Amino acid sequence: MAAAKSAMQKVLRQMYFGGSLKARVFRYVLLAFDLITIGYFIVSSVYDPARLHHELDYVIAGVLLLDYVARLIASSRPSRDFFSFTSLADVVVIASLIAPAFLENFAFLRVVRMLRLMRSYHLLKELRQSSKWFRRNEDILQSAVNLMVFIFVVTAIVFVIEDDRNPNINNYLDALYFTVTTLTTTGFGDITMTDSVGRLMTVMIMIFGVALFLRLVQTIFRPTKVNYACPDCGLNRHDPDAVHCKHCGRTINIPTEGAWE
Repeated sequence: MAAAKSAMQKVLRQMYFGGSLKARVFRYVLLAFDLITIGYFIVSSVYDPARLHHELDYVIAGVLLLDYVARLIASSRPSRDFFSFTSLADVVVIASLIAPAFLENFAFLRVVRMLRLMRSYHLLKELRQSSKWFRRNEDILQSAVNLMVFIFVVTAIVFVIEDDRNPNINNYLDALYFTVTTLTTTGFGDITMTDSVGRLMTVMIMIFGVALFLRLVQTIFRPTKVNYACPDCGLNRHDPDAVHCKHCGRTINIPTEGAWE
């Protein structure tokens, strides 16, 4: 029994943390599954707002539960990982899918898993190794992912809180529309918060969200830079073809990979 458990743990560790082609394909499949299910939750909130059909929810919950248990078995420190933010988020998601009668709206917190998937050290390491394009645009891509995650998580919170309170928010897209108009300070006024909780939430979005939103957008659209610390002044962001440091004028030698493919 112990030998079988040890063998299973070895296999799972190889699949979740290994560097083989099979392990990388396995992790990319998990990533694709998460992205597809996120899209499913968004679309189903529009076309099936009453969530009358839960069969697919139960299938997704089963897959997530298997993934959750497998990750704990593969972990070298399962007790620590059990109480990590991503693991607790997975537990909430799985519970919300198994018990839709009680936690229906919380199924939309499924987007929280994007924080783990897109910020995964192993996934980023694989992308850096396999894609020159990713290495050149890593900062922009990470900012775009952070922006997308932030918008979707805030939208999920707005939907969960206001679905039963605000008659103007009837589905996930309504909540997304309100979130984006608030973050961009457009404020059309066709959807407004009528309760104290909603207004407090809107204030929090405007105070903390707008600054973060503008910062991430600025990072996405600013010119591409490379990280290389100037030996004299320490400036660590330069143009890819820079020969001199713009801050102190020192000649710098930025390593390049030759012509871009």
